[in-house]
Amino acid sequence: MLFGRHTSKQIGDTAEEKAVTYLLKAGLKIIERNYRAKTGEIDIIAKDKDAVVFVEVKFRRNSSFGQPYESVTYQKQQKIIRTAQYFLQKNRKHSNKSCRFDIISILDNEITWLKNAFS
Repeated sequence: MLFGRHTSKQIGDTAEEKAVTYLLKAGLKIIERNYRAKTGEIDIIAKDKDAVVFVEVKFRRNSSFGQPYESVTYQKQQKIIRTAQYFLQKNRKHSNKSCRFDIISILDNEITWLKNAFS
């Protein structure tokens, strides 16, 4: 449950855990969580068949301010792309695979998975 008095970190961690469970059930393998580099952070890095998938997780309790995925701005996308490039440079075994950028959008308890959300 994501309600009650929780810090934004606790809420974010819970949303990411839901996203990981969802992706695992969909057959993806998790490579890394909360990958940090000087360029930014990627919530989840996973493998989907032969593709490396960089996943941004967004949560909102309600849609008063729009859908969660709408908060992934162009600037945020660019940070994720730069961080993904850095990850691929540091992890050569993944560098020859195709990549995609997905968003897991969680509105209350409803999960929407946007594959190829940006490039």
